[in-house]
Amino acid sequence: MTGIEADAREFTEKIDLLLDERESMAMMKLSEQSLSTFLGGEPDLHTIRDVRVVYR
Repeated sequence: MTGIEADAREFTEKIDLLLDERESMAMMKLSEQSLSTFLGGEPDLHTIRDVRVVYR
């Protein structure tokens, strides 16, 4: 394998990693948005009184 082929392979691997990370971030954002709508209508299971330490 020549130097150019090795560089191209390394570049391709880095691009693949970046695309995977971007895809994961997009899925997390979509999940966050869709779950916020779903969970927004649900009653809270805990109150402030349930918390052991309240930070101000």
